[in-house]
Amino acid sequence: MASYIKTNYMDPMALVTPAIGLVFWTSVVFILLIFILKKFAWKPILDSVDKRNKNIEDALQSAENAKKEMENLTADNEKILAEAKAQRDLILKEAREMKESLIKDAKEKATLEAEKIMDDTREQIHNQKMKAITELKNQVADLSIEIAEKIIKSELKDKQAQKKLVVDAMQDKDLN
Repeated sequence: MASYIKTNYMDPMALVTPAIGLVFWTSVVFILLIFILKKFAWKPILDSVDKRNKNIEDALQSAENAKKEMENLTADNEKILAEAKAQRDLILKEAREMKESLIKDAKEKATLEAEKIMDDTREQIHNQKMKAITELKNQVADLSIEIAEKIIKSELKDKQAQKKLVVDAMQDKDLN
């Protein structure tokens, strides 16, 4: 062995070109290593790489689906928001219309009430006026009767005047 080492040191090409035995055993070990790796390691490694690729693809697909769902949800939210705004506007419009209708009805009702009160007041004034006129007529009639009574009593004290009054009354009746 010492001679081999010496020869190797002496021959620089011997260091660069390997011996046949070394090439053979290196090839055997390499083939054996590939066979063992193929038998025990390659399949689990490739399976795990395939699983990882599949997981990545699934994650990408899930992300894409989530993105599409978010776009759909955003579109749906915008539609719902637009519908809600339209409903709000409609409700506000209806509320304004109801307010205006209530105010109009209240004004009309108040006007009718005022007219009714005015009519009632006019009627009461008219009734009071008629009552006062009737009372005044009654008082005038009573006074007239009293005055006529007094005049007649004073004129009828005299017999001559009574006869003349009866004759005049008869003549007035005959003329009619």
